[in-house]
Amino acid sequence: MRCMLWPLREVWMKVGLEKLDMHEGVTVKALLDSGATGIFMDREFTEEQGFKLVKLDKPVEVKNVDRTDNNGRRIEYEIKCNMYFKGHIERIRVDVCKLGKTKVILGMPWLAVHNPEIDWEKGEVKMTRCPPWCTQNKERKKERQRIRAVEQVVEELVPGRF
Repeated sequence: MRCMLWPLREVWMKVGLEKLDMHEGVTVKALLDSGATGIFMDREFTEEQGFKLVKLDKPVEVKNVDRTDNNGRRIEYEIKCNMYFKGHIERIRVDVCKLGKTKVILGMPWLAVHNPEIDWEKGEVKMTRCPPWCTQNKERKKERQRIRAVEQVVEELVPGRF
């Protein structure tokens, strides 16, 4: 008996990307792709949006899934930016190459680090299991604010404590 998922889905995340040098942001749909070996941004999109390209010391050869050469041949540039998604914030390094219609791909290294909860049927993504260094959700922010408030009160009562 053959088991098929219907409908087969692609999962996309609507993310915000912030340019570090200008602190300007752009919203884009990013494809989650467990077959991709990194985080990628389309070269044309990168240039249109004005991201600062950083030349790699050594270009990286690019192969397609079937091991044929990619149209873009190699990755020569990267960008660094902040990525935002539903309270999740992180600084990412993105390789720039030709992707065609897709603007951003979040591949297996990103998926492995964050281990998001993915509902493939609904196309929903929840960032509940990522490492503490990359996420700043509302609950953690509230907790830090409460800690700071308590520290201020203690400082007033016992000067020099903090």
